[in-house]
Amino acid sequence: MIPIKSAKEVEKMRQACRTASEILDRVSELVRPGITTKEVDEAAAAFMQEAKVRSAFLGYRLGHRVFPGNICISLNDEVVHGIASQRRIQYGDIVKLDIGVIENGWVGDTATTVPVGIVEERIDQLLRVTENALERAIRIAREGTRLGDICAEIEDEARRNRFSVVREFVGHGVGRKLHEEPQIPNYGKRGSGPRLKAGMTLAIEPMINLGTAAVRLLDDGWTVRTADGMPSAHFEHTVLITRNEPEILTWRAKTQLK
Repeated sequence: MIPIKSAKEVEKMRQACRTASEILDRVSELVRPGITTKEVDEAAAAFMQEAKVRSAFLGYRLGHRVFPGNICISLNDEVVHGIASQRRIQYGDIVKLDIGVIENGWVGDTATTVPVGIVEERIDQLLRVTENALERAIRIAREGTRLGDICAEIEDEARRNRFSVVREFVGHGVGRKLHEEPQIPNYGKRGSGPRLKAGMTLAIEPMINLGTAAVRLLDDGWTVRTADGMPSAHFEHTVLITRNEPEILTWRAKTQLK
């Protein structure tokens, strides 16, 4: 069952998502050459404390594994779920910031990829295409749309630009829990899957690779890297399905559907 939120529950989701977006904006501004990923993570924790929310990721359990970071911070060929460390960010890196907060029992989840200075043209294109894939998927996310249409929209945009989509990790429903039904792959068949209904809240998150789609899990049990060592990009919004235009709950000042 895909949860349907009531009007009161949607308002609580709006607030949690608004807070997540504000924190993501503040954290993004800290990304610069020389800062460590640990310093970025600690700043995010301070922003959460200031906002009186807690991390949806810190202490998250997957089997016997417990996530140790306040946010996920992944560099270059790291796709998702990177763990903060003393590693210093370098000029030319791309830094994926994934932030989830819990506010009054509801989760806001959002992510972006930040280029550090000027990056190579093909990597810059990767970022633009990944964000555009998210925008295209959101644009059709409304009541009556098949879930497979959203998934196919992302895959088609990646393939048009000779990129590949990560298949092992997916978007998801979000609400009282970080991960709810449905799973939202970044690939799929148009006309397939359940029809979307007003009141669903979905975390749509393209993960697109410059090289092959293959990924590998590191020994830390969390960090996912591309198998070929090529860069990967990641963008995410939590979206409310309505009978009309979709509402981006994690809308930020830089968000603009084309």
